[in-house]
Amino acid sequence: MNKKICVFIGSRANYSSLRPIMKKIQQDTDLDLILFVGASAVLDKYGEVAELVQKDGFRIDERIYMLVEGENPTTMAKSTGLGLIEIAGLLDKHKPDFTLIIGDRHEMLAVAIASAFMNIPIAHTMGGEISGTIDESIRHAITKLAHVHFPANEEARKRIIKMGEKEEMVFNVGCPRMDAIKEILGENHDVEINSLTNKDGVGDIFDIDGNFILVSQHPVTTEFEQGEKQINETLEALLEVQKEKNVLIIMLWPNADAGSDSVSQGIRKFREKVKPSNFHFFKNLPLPIYVHLMNKTKCLIGNSSSGIRDGAFIGTPVVNIGTRQLGRSHGKNVIHVGHNKYEIAKAILKQMEHGIYNSESIYGDGNASTKIVEILKTAKPEIQKN
Repeated sequence: MNKKICVFIGSRANYSSLRPIMKKIQQDTDLDLILFVGASAVLDKYGEVAELVQKDGFRIDERIYMLVEGENPTTMAKSTGLGLIEIAGLLDKHKPDFTLIIGDRHEMLAVAIASAFMNIPIAHTMGGEISGTIDESIRHAITKLAHVHFPANEEARKRIIKMGEKEEMVFNVGCPRMDAIKEILGENHDVEINSLTNKDGVGDIFDIDGNFILVSQHPVTTEFEQGEKQINETLEALLEVQKEKNVLIIMLWPNADAGSDSVSQGIRKFREKVKPSNFHFFKNLPLPIYVHLMNKTKCLIGNSSSGIRDGAFIGTPVVNIGTRQLGRSHGKNVIHVGHNKYEIAKAILKQMEHGIYNSESIYGDGNASTKIVEILKTAKPEIQKN
C-alpha cells in the first residue's frame, strides 16, 4: 500500500514552502498526498490561499476553519485549541503514515500535538533555527514532538541534535522554498507583473518597470500592541524615500498573527488620510509573481522571513525592521534597523544605491524537495522518543 503523507497549509508562507514537496509527493507512485488547508489560508481576509492551491492542481481533502477573530494573544491560543480539536478528528478519519509540518506557526503546533498524541510520525521542516518572538518557542516545541527532521542548513541541524534528537533522523536538506524560487527564476512572468496593478489590489495604477520598493511587514506577537505605531514608522520612512527618489511602493497585507488588526488599521488610516501617490496594496500574491517582484525590486523592507531566506538566494537588497527575525542566519544582503523612520529611510536609500547582491546558498541549493520525499519513502522512525 502507498504511504500516506498528510500536509497542512495554514498560511500563504506555508504554501509557498510546501508546494515543491507536494508536487513531488503527487508525482510519486509510492506516495499519496492528503491535504488539509486551514487557518488564514481559507479566509478571504488574507487572500484565500486555498484558491491558489486548487489552481495549482492540488485536491484539498479537508478545509479547517479555526481562526478566532481578534488577532491578539488570547485569540491565537484559542485558535490553536480549536485547530487541535478539528485536526485530531480529521487525522483519525484519514489515518496518514506521516504528517509533514513546516516551520513555527501556532496552527502548526496544533497539528504536531494532535499527531504526537495519536502516534502518527511527524516530519518537520525548517526546525533548529533561531528567530524572534513566540515563533522560536513554537518551532523548538514542534522539534521535540517530531520524529524526522529536515533543517534548512548545517547550523540548524547541529542545534536539533543538541536538543537531544537522534542524529540519524536529522537531515540537512535545505529549504524547499528555494526549490520553487530556483524554478520560478527560470520562467518569464513579465506580462503578468506589468498588468498586476491594473487587475488586483487597491491603490494607484502604474507600470512596474523595476523602479519600486516591496514592503512586507507583519505584527510581532510579543509586541502586538505596538503594531500600528511600528507600521507608521515604516510608512513615514517610505514617504521620506519618495521625496528623494521617484520610486513606486508595492505593499502586502500583514499575516494573521496577534497584532494583525493593529498593523492593518495603521495601513488603512495612512491610505485614507495621507492618500499617498504611487502606492499599491495587495492582500496576497501568487508565489511566482512575488519571487519575480523580489528579483526586480530596488529593495524589500519589513520583517518577513522571505527577506532573510529568499532574499539571500535571489540577492535581493533587504532592510529588516525590528525583532521578528532576531538571530536568524542571514546573508550580506540584509541591513537590520529598529522601528525608526530615519533609520529605515537611510537603510533603504543605502540598499537602493547598492543594488542586487550575489546569491548565497544559506538555506539550500534548490534541491530539498527531492531529498525530503526520498527520505519519507524509506524512513521508519521509532514513535517512542527518548
